[in-house]
Amino acid sequence: MRSLRSLLIVALVALIGAPAVIAQETEQDIVNRYLQKSEKEKVTKLGWASLHFNGNRINRNNDYNSFATNISADIQGGEVAWLDQAFSVGADFGVVFNDRFTWLLGGEYWLKQGTNLSGEFTYNPSGGVPTTITDPKSEVKVYGAYTGFQYYFVNPPTRQDLLTNLAVRVNGTVGYYAVNWDLFPEYQNLNLTTANPVAQNETYTGAAPGFSFGVGADYPINLWNMALGVDLSYLYLNFNNVSWYNAQDEEIVATYNDTEDGRVDLALSGVRGKIEVKRFFNW
Repeated sequence: MRSLRSLLIVALVALIGAPAVIAQETEQDIVNRYLQKSEKEKVTKLGWASLHFNGNRINRNNDYNSFATNISADIQGGEVAWLDQAFSVGADFGVVFNDRFTWLLGGEYWLKQGTNLSGEFTYNPSGGVPTTITDPKSEVKVYGAYTGFQYYFVNPPTRQDLLTNLAVRVNGTVGYYAVNWDLFPEYQNLNLTTANPVAQNETYTGAAPGFSFGVGADYPINLWNMALGVDLSYLYLNFNNVSWYNAQDEEIVATYNDTEDGRVDLALSGVRGKIEVKRFFNW
């Protein structure tokens, strides 16, 4: 009987003390869950913004360079230079997700490239009449927007610490670009509708998709969460529809051999190097 009484007392004490222990553990669990939730709500996304400068090494074997060689022979005392180096500036914005992947959106403007001669020259195209031209030019301007992905395979940035070490990544983009090509008005172009030359030129324009792929790295510089980025990539960008239309809606094109088969396609593909100043941030 005494043993039964003792067992009941022990059970009663355990029953009374258990809620306090359970309450204490539950309170701690609640605090831990709150802290974890608060941390997740405080830092939920990681992104970056950058300004960049590109140097483009255009493939030398292209229609424009054939055109430049051909027309230079028709301009006495003047020469139209090849396109081989081009430079551009731009800005990007990226969002890091799934720890290593980045989606990016950006745009760029290529600095004017080509030839702008000063003075008077004699332009003597084959089959044409010699003409005096003043300050002739052949200048190309390009601009475009793109989107793409990056994958960090070494030291990806994190939501908590941002970028702390040298990070290495691969990149790929797809974009849409436009080109303006200004030629001196006296150039003897080709009217594809009537096959008769049109004396006065307007700006030749075109548009085309562009694709790039390459490798890059980001290095933190410990100032306002900023980093220095470098990239090496290959850009595929060929404008195959460069022309303008006269008042009769007739297509006018430039050629490198004075025939329709020699229509100049502005192929600007090539290797490019990129330097960017990038700032990481979270929110």
